[in-house]
Amino acid sequence: MAIIKPFRGFRPSKKAELVASPPYDVLNSKEAREMAKGNPLSFLHIVKPEIDLPENVDLYDAQVYAKGRENLDKFIAHGTLMQDRKPCLYIYAQTMNGRTQYGLVAAVSAEEYDKGLIRKHELTRKDKEEDRTRHIETLGATTGPAFLTYPDRKDLDDKIASLTAAPAVYHFTTSDGITHDFWVIHEDKDIEFISAIFKDIAVLYIADGHHRSASAANVARRKKAENAYHTGQESYNYFLAVIFPAGQLYVMDYNRLVKDLNGLSEEEFFGKLTEKFDVEDSGKAKPENRHEFGMYLNNKWYTLRAKQGIFDEHDPVDALDVSILQKHVLAPILGIGDPRTDKRINFVGGIRGLKELEKEVNCGDYKLAFSMYPTSIEELIKVADANLIMPPKSTWFEPKLRSGLIIYKY
Repeated sequence: MAIIKPFRGFRPSKKAELVASPPYDVLNSKEAREMAKGNPLSFLHIVKPEIDLPENVDLYDAQVYAKGRENLDKFIAHGTLMQDRKPCLYIYAQTMNGRTQYGLVAAVSAEEYDKGLIRKHELTRKDKEEDRTRHIETLGATTGPAFLTYPDRKDLDDKIASLTAAPAVYHFTTSDGITHDFWVIHEDKDIEFISAIFKDIAVLYIADGHHRSASAANVARRKKAENAYHTGQESYNYFLAVIFPAGQLYVMDYNRLVKDLNGLSEEEFFGKLTEKFDVEDSGKAKPENRHEFGMYLNNKWYTLRAKQGIFDEHDPVDALDVSILQKHVLAPILGIGDPRTDKRINFVGGIRGLKELEKEVNCGDYKLAFSMYPTSIEELIKVADANLIMPPKSTWFEPKLRSGLIIYKY
């Protein structure tokens, strides 16, 4: 059973297009300072509060989190953010390149996350997890939503379609061409109808936002331990999420750049490749099928096709293209054993296009690039259901959820 909870959200009272910002983890501090320049309403002042402190301040210094709390309090005190009068659910829709995905905004259960009913497919980094834990604890709020998904439900699709026939309370298009629409669901009958459907959904899946989810669960555990009168109904037992039907999500390729051939000559490199792959001088940059890879080397695109028998199609992790590339090329041939820490590899989200791979190789910063066939949402669900973990950088979801359109305050 998936528990969702309506809540009295804090959201922009006006000028939502000026408040809404990219999520904290897609910009570095320099980029955030530049984006927020001249815009005191930008939510970057809350999710990247170091932009309001001297540049030499450590990102994990206590004063950074304190500044975030101070800025949040100011946004509320000055009326930039208002709170809904009653607990509501919300709908957040994003349109990119003519396709729209509709997400239900709700508070979800930290206990269900701990029980594995909100399923993950990635490991988290402890430093990043602790950073968001401190941010949530200091601000007393989850300010960036986790991006969750569930198997498609026509009854829920139909209900959301009927609710979004009304005008949105926010409607704007950002500089990246993505249109954002936001609705408030305040009628009790609609909230009860949607909540009843979710009770019939066995589990939810994290698409993006593993660190947000883990950090919110950390806070819930700590507060439970500190509260001698804990009931399970306290607001800290829940965290902010936007929940999309799986069929509407768009997963893009997550491509690889490699610095060198690990001391091999090109002849030796190709010799080792052909042991596990059929290699074609195809000129095609984009793989057309699962278990195909593009490889850019010396101004040429090659197609690599994994040979039968080098992976187990019945193993949800072993059959992933990112696993095949890692196990049969990156580790044994190119010497990249741990792609999380090895400085000889870099990752490029598909939103930047395959020309970005060519540019990085042509300028000499990297020796070769691999273009990937996108991991599917069905593959993600299979891995999560098996309680397994994908290799790092397996999925790239677009569009990214904007922060600041709604926050969940404890």
